[in-house]
Amino acid sequence: MHLEKNLRVLSGIQPSGALHLGNYFGMMSRMIKYQEENELFCFIANYHAMTTLPDSKTLSSNTFNAACDFLALGLDPEKSTFWVQSDVPQVTELTWMLASHASVGLMDRATSYKDKIARGIKPNMGLYAYPVLMAADILLFDSQIVPVGKDQKQHLEMTRDMAIRFNNTYGETLVVPKPDIEKTTQLVPGIDGQKMSKSYNNTIPLFDTDKKIRKQIMRIVTDTTDIDDPKDKDTPLFQLYSLFLDEREQKSLADRYEGKGLRYGDVKQEFYDKVLDFFGPFREKRENLISNPKQVHEILDTGAKKARQVAEEVLDRVRSASGVNYS
Repeated sequence: MHLEKNLRVLSGIQPSGALHLGNYFGMMSRMIKYQEENELFCFIANYHAMTTLPDSKTLSSNTFNAACDFLALGLDPEKSTFWVQSDVPQVTELTWMLASHASVGLMDRATSYKDKIARGIKPNMGLYAYPVLMAADILLFDSQIVPVGKDQKQHLEMTRDMAIRFNNTYGETLVVPKPDIEKTTQLVPGIDGQKMSKSYNNTIPLFDTDKKIRKQIMRIVTDTTDIDDPKDKDTPLFQLYSLFLDEREQKSLADRYEGKGLRYGDVKQEFYDKVLDFFGPFREKRENLISNPKQVHEILDTGAKKARQVAEEVLDRVRSASGVNYS
């Protein structure tokens, strides 16, 4: 969809570990663009991460590293509001108020919960009820637009359902958000051809060592087509390399694939060089942030203060409408 300007856009990401190419091209690069023409609210969802990450030291480290990742990749705290979810406690109060109006049937229809249980994640109430917390994340800031992938559309539908149900009960109180579904965003393949995901151990990291990045790129699966035969372009190596190329460069690579003499090892080396060149400035900025934790915490504290101010205004409206404000 074509996104209007000057709308409030909200996005969050769980601090689930090292970022990879799939994270960057799937959401982060797109999200950072919103700050140029819209009011971007962006947070690190550490409460959500608790449902699958019970290790306190890892959660704390991942949260700080995620903040450094966002800032290094171009999130501008002067143009956006950036905070850590747990620094805005109003979200837990709104979660309870929404939960009181969310049907069990709605929760039972959440495919994400079923998918995680099928992958062996131990079920818990936080995991089951996470769509309510997610709805609170969105509704607490009068979010108008929420960017989602095609596979996340249900999440927004559940949030809209809760907001509409609340408004039908108490009158127009909550802003009902709209999804911004990027129809042209291609699936970023992993080195094995599946969707790039830490769950599949098939990622290419953004901020790891050069050696680790090269190792992963050299592991990208290829076929055994003879060197003088045309090569299949519907493959992870071609698709991943194309993410870094403009239209002319993509055509040139396609011509090489259709001609003779192309060696996959050469293409992998070119791709590796392109990745290092593209992310070089981001990696340097991240190293500076990692070595200046006070600066990072100050940015997050400032963002949390701005977010709490908005959250308190919305929550006061919700309290008054629902009768929780009894004076």
